[in-house]
This record gives sequence, structure tokens and C-alpha cells, in this order.
Amino acid sequence: MIDDASHYRWLAACYARGVLGDGLDDDAALAAGERAGLRMHRFKRAAELPRVRAVLGTLRGLAPASLLDVGSGRGVFLWPMLDALDGVRVTAIDVLAERAAGIAAVARGGVARLTAVRMDAARLGFVAGAFDIATVLEVLEHVIDPAPVAAELLRVARRAVLATVPSHEDDNPEHVRLFTADGLRTLFERAGARRVVVDGVRGHLTAVAMVSS
Repeated sequence: MIDDASHYRWLAACYARGVLGDGLDDDAALAAGERAGLRMHRFKRAAELPRVRAVLGTLRGLAPASLLDVGSGRGVFLWPMLDALDGVRVTAIDVLAERAAGIAAVARGGVARLTAVRMDAARLGFVAGAFDIATVLEVLEHVIDPAPVAAELLRVARRAVLATVPSHEDDNPEHVRLFTADGLRTLFERAGARRVVVDGVRGHLTAVAMVSS
């Protein structure tokens, strides 16, 4: 059941509208989406997960007007960010066409401040300093060579890059590397960050790499 207590109901409704067509209010869009078998479970609330809560707290402190989210995937971080950061313009990218299309449907269904693009994180098609903040959340552990990704993130962010990665091994076959705090810090320092602050939160590391002082 899609309700406000368990899901980002308004985003789920936007997704259903974006897929099925305009002209439906939230209730009608959700009902139509469920009848059509759309995967509405992707909008389950995640803001209370410790790593998501840490990211939201950091972003509230940074108070960006624009944000690039790299590797948005199924929206574990993206939906909470859109829900909590009212008014922030968000560009979400993913290398997988299906995931980029799902995010684009949410934008099309009523989130005008959201843009979705299919793009490779190592070759970002944006001018330098295009966004206040760039986020790369539970993505770098999937990347064989994260150095070009870190460099591109620092290039397109005016102020800072926020990253999260797992801090211990797990059974996810898509994870190709495990970062230590020093390794994560070094990645962004070598990519040109002025300062990098690394912290830990229940099985994950978070890093804020400052582009400007």
C-alpha cells in the first residue's frame, strides 16, 4: 500500500503520471499505477537510514541551490533528497538507460526541478562549476577506476562533493572495491580537492571534498 507513512507518496504519484500520462490527481495516478503493475515499491521511505540521514544533514548545512546526483540508481538517496530539500534543483544521472528513464518519468509527472540524464560519471557533459554540490552516493565501490569520476565531480561542483561508500566487505557481486577512510580521502585529494573530511556512519564512510574554501 502506498501511503505517506511508508512511501514518498507524492513522488510515486509523479512517477505514475509520468509513465501513464498527465491529467490524473495523486490518488488516481497511484491507483492507475498499481493497476498497471508499476514498481511503486522503489519509493519506500529511506530517510531514517543512518547513511541517508547523514547525507541529508550535510546537505542541509551546505544549503545548495543546485545539485548533481551521480549514479542515482533506484533512488535510495534521490527520493529523500527531493523530499527534504525543498526548492533545490536536482540533476540526476545514471549510466543505465532504464534507471534514467524511471527518474525522467518522475520529473515529467510533476517535479519540474528534477532533470534526469543517462550519462557516464567519468565523462560528465556539463561545464565546469555547473552545480553548487555534486553527490556520489554508494557508487564509487562499483567503479573499477574511480579517479576520473572523482576528478569530474570536482570539476562540475562549485563548492563541494559529497560521497558515501561501504566501510566493510559485503556479498554484493557488483562491488569491485572497498575503501578505507585514508583511501577515500586520498582519492579526492589527488583529484584536486582543497580539503577532504571523512567520517563514519554504521557500516559506511562519508566524505565531503571541498572545491572552494
